[in-house]
Amino acid sequence: MTSIQQRAALQRQIWAIANDVRGAVDGWDFKQYVLGTLFYRFISENFAIYIEADDDSIHYAELPDNIITPDIKDDAIKTKGYFIYPSQLFANVAARANSNESLNTDLADIFAAIENSASGYPSGRDIKGLFADFDTTSNRLGNTVKDKNTRLAAVLKGVAGLDFGDAHSGDFESNHIDLFGDAYEFLISNYAANAGKSGGEFFTPQHVSKLIAQLAMHKQTRVNKIYDPACGSGSLLLQAKKHFDAHIIEDGFYGQELNHTTYNLARMNMFLHNINYDKFNIQLGDTLIAPHFDGDKPFDAIVSNPPYSVKWIGSDDPTLINDDRFAPAGVLAPKSKADFAFVLHALSYLSSRGRAAIVCFPGIFYRGGAEQKIRQYLVDNNFVETVISLAPNLFYGTTIAVTILVLSKHKTDTTTQFIDASGLFKKETNNNLLLDTHIDEIMAVFDSKANVEHFARSVPFEQVAANDYNLSVSSYVEARDTREVVDIAELNSDLKTTVARIDQLRKEIDAIVAEIEA
Repeated sequence: MTSIQQRAALQRQIWAIANDVRGAVDGWDFKQYVLGTLFYRFISENFAIYIEADDDSIHYAELPDNIITPDIKDDAIKTKGYFIYPSQLFANVAARANSNESLNTDLADIFAAIENSASGYPSGRDIKGLFADFDTTSNRLGNTVKDKNTRLAAVLKGVAGLDFGDAHSGDFESNHIDLFGDAYEFLISNYAANAGKSGGEFFTPQHVSKLIAQLAMHKQTRVNKIYDPACGSGSLLLQAKKHFDAHIIEDGFYGQELNHTTYNLARMNMFLHNINYDKFNIQLGDTLIAPHFDGDKPFDAIVSNPPYSVKWIGSDDPTLINDDRFAPAGVLAPKSKADFAFVLHALSYLSSRGRAAIVCFPGIFYRGGAEQKIRQYLVDNNFVETVISLAPNLFYGTTIAVTILVLSKHKTDTTTQFIDASGLFKKETNNNLLLDTHIDEIMAVFDSKANVEHFARSVPFEQVAANDYNLSVSSYVEARDTREVVDIAELNSDLKTTVARIDQLRKEIDAIVAEIEA
């Protein structure tokens, strides 16, 4: 079976498990159990491989817990970030799940023990609360303990039956990990696709993530670190890892997320893609009013798909106008539309050699008031490299045609590039897709800055300023006229011929009628 076939089979199997096991529970409410169980299996196998250290004579899952010395435990936590005793491993728990009458409480104790193992260690912040949303006492699992255990056992057995290949043969850190990571991303994307509006708030489709990552890291041979100020489940950050060799991102992956459940998904996602605790830093909180990482900036690459036109405190907090992120623009984003607050935040965290690629609601590029003043600040200071309009219906939860804003602090001229990519998509049943060929086409013109009729244009600063700092792509790139060209002379000739024919037919009909009446 090829790797592509193996992935496809895994995806069919895991989605069937997710739907079969949940019963009457809403899929969105049940997602943390399936995702959490997949994560539990991954860290168990990953940890066992680490302890066994390629020694075929050691089978960690078969060892007694009391064989673990304090030194072994200490070294493991310093390296992996957490500790799992043999009896706590996923394989052992899943094997006795059907007959374990205290399965739900045993799982809760195991998850607490894994999290607590990191207490007092540098990894403590990254491990704490990882299983917080895996509530084994929730009535969503059933009304009785027996019902809860039955459903939990079914999830464990289902995930145990997934074929990720033999973790003990070959390189665990390649195909095995790729399959786990792909399965997790597949699950998240399916949950997002079926979650309506809320789905788009925690997951950016991979095909769009790929474009955003390439824009942010274009021609970079190395970046110090990559940052997403509204990271959701971490899909944008991880796309950068997939697209580039791991070593190019030197100091790791940084993100902040407001939603607690999504914050946990993002941290799990990092581990599942083999990013160790010391190479990522995901924080919980409101990026606009309580930002993290001020001491870690600047960042050479920033990617973001922040929530569109959400409300924020804005001018109701008089201290924000003096905030280093917003003060240079001289005005705050409107309280009812925080879009430019996220843009200015990203800009302030961007290094002098880096780029930020941000998905934006299109209205911010042409509306007046405070948003126009912020656009003027961005253009006057030559921070806007490119504005790209995309096709509609590319994202989950919204059909709008969004725009990507690319910010740079190292432009060599004062022109602003506009790309109309609204015609680049493949029609699918529920959502449109950006194919690799579409991404290549966008990246080629982004790189060359060439003027391409009906597609791309680099506009001088003076023209943008004279147009009230309007940054809407349609103001500068003329859309292709798809209307049918009509030859008026030929049309008139055809009409004359048709009229003459009608006159002739009328005469013939009149003659026939006259003959009948005679």
